[in-house]
Amino acid sequence: QVQLVESGGGLVQPGSSLRLSCAASGFTFRRYYMNWVRQTPGKGLEWVSSIYSDGINTYYADSVKGRFAISRDNAKNTMWLQMNSLKPEDTAVYYCNARVYPRTYWGQGTQVTVSS
Repeated sequence: QVQLVESGGGLVQPGSSLRLSCAASGFTFRRYYMNWVRQTPGKGLEWVSSIYSDGINTYYADSVKGRFAISRDNAKNTMWLQMNSLKPEDTAVYYCNARVYPRTYWGQGTQVTVSS
């Protein structure tokens, strides 16, 4: 079965960096477009970044452009989100997801808290 497992979250100070990981299994990872999405109690779900199956084409929300970098290693069935210059407004639960027809699969999420 399809499984996505996020890790790497934590409590950090503003201006710090974190690297989130998403380990995938149960489907042919190298064929699928992957996403990072975050959720906060006040703002709901917010799309953060996406990466094509080839790992070359990437997309970012304006709120994270220039600070976050998405990447993947298809040989390791893993995707990452490098988050730099973190701000308090980046505080959220971060999820990876993938649309593997006919449904979209989500991981359990990893909490990122940015606070001084």
